Amino acid sequence: MKNRIKHTGIGFRKDFAEEFLEGTKLTTSFVEVAPENWMGIGGYWKKVFKKVAEKYPVYAHGLSLSIGSPEELDFVFLKNIKEFLHEYNIGIYSEHLSYSKCENAHLYDLLPIPFRWDAVQHISQRIKTVQDILERKIAIEIVSYYTPVAAEMSEVEFISSIVKEADCNLLLDVNNVYVNGFNHNYNAEEFISQLPLDKVEYIHMAGHEQVAPDLIIDTHGEPIIDPVYQLFEYTVEKLSSPVPVLLERDFNIPELHELQYELNKLDTICKKAWTHEKLFA
Repeated sequence: MKNRIKHTGIGFRKDFAEEFLEGTKLTTSFVEVAPENWMGIGGYWKKVFKKVAEKYPVYAHGLSLSIGSPEELDFVFLKNIKEFLHEYNIGIYSEHLSYSKCENAHLYDLLPIPFRWDAVQHISQRIKTVQDILERKIAIEIVSYYTPVAAEMSEVEFISSIVKEADCNLLLDVNNVYVNGFNHNYNAEEFISQLPLDKVEYIHMAGHEQVAPDLIIDTHGEPIIDPVYQLFEYTVEKLSSPVPVLLERDFNIPELHELQYELNKLDTICKKAWTHEKLFA
């Protein structure tokens, strides 16, 4: 069941867990979960998650590592993450290039980090420590943001420097790049072409909402729009080898056949760009 010659996966949600596991309306090559939502659970939902892990390869996308925070890493949390990744044989662990905690206060948002060299050094060292503890490389996601903070270098230079200094991988969220390009008035294709694309391990795709003529909010609650599909096609054609592609839908969940339509469209673009298939198992 785990070997599927497709490139696309879905974020596993409790909202459609039963229909997904028992039905045939949604076929996917892997699933992604937020480990914070599944670590340490028991009872019914643990049984459900074990079924998922037996049927599909599982990737983990973290929410609360807070790699940009000024204080010490949460080593107890990292120990629990390591155990979770091992228990379910999780292939990719990714996190956000942002921070969500300060002085032990959880902010429940992904806040931007200043594009500065001292931030590059601080974050790179923290990523190295995380990778040493987990005994694996992690993938860091380019996040959406709505105002730069005390920037002293370009965003693409900031991201590229962290990936190089930390020797980590990159999670390229194409929708986030589209949102940032629109909101901050830069060319998204040029931005992507300047990234260390050889370090891209994983791609995210999602929808967003335009709330004003000059503002888009990254919501993960709407279908992907055509310009983001076009940016995705540009991106995958730039990559030298296939990587897994995730469809994110965090709320406003549609009927499963609508998610399947988006997955199929993404997979068609991948197959057009990548002539040699790869199994993500």
